[in-house]
Amino acid sequence: MSETARELGSADIQQVLELLPHRYPFLMIDRIIEIDRDESCIGIKNVTINEPQFTGHFPDLPVFPGVLLIEGMAQTAGAICCRHIMTDELRTKQVFFMTIDKCKFRKPVVPGDTVRYHMKKLNQRRTMWWFRGEARVGDTLVAEAEIGAMLVTE
Repeated sequence: MSETARELGSADIQQVLELLPHRYPFLMIDRIIEIDRDESCIGIKNVTINEPQFTGHFPDLPVFPGVLLIEGMAQTAGAICCRHIMTDELRTKQVFFMTIDKCKFRKPVVPGDTVRYHMKKLNQRRTMWWFRGEARVGDTLVAEAEIGAMLVTE
């Protein structure tokens, strides 16, 4: 088995719920695949018509809000940060979104789409982390941003 294959992991919905404080209706990822330590990962969000944001965004043309795409990127990155530092003695109490830079929305996301959040670590200093993210539906880039977060542990 190659070194890379040994480093890859995943997190199903139960593990995501253990890593993040977010809950329905604000949990924006269903699972995380291809986790390479805290360096990169891919988060998955299955967009369905029965999500609460579609009652008002927009009733006759449901479009997944762009800000929730960015939140999905942040949750994906936050989960792998929490997973990376988690030990029996040290657990993350909270993940706080700090920065959003170079954010662009490219195409609308609609019910029935599966969004893949491709996250790559740019930097880390103590409890602060920065990632570059791309949201993709199939091969189509729908949004991108650089995000920063801070982990609070106690």
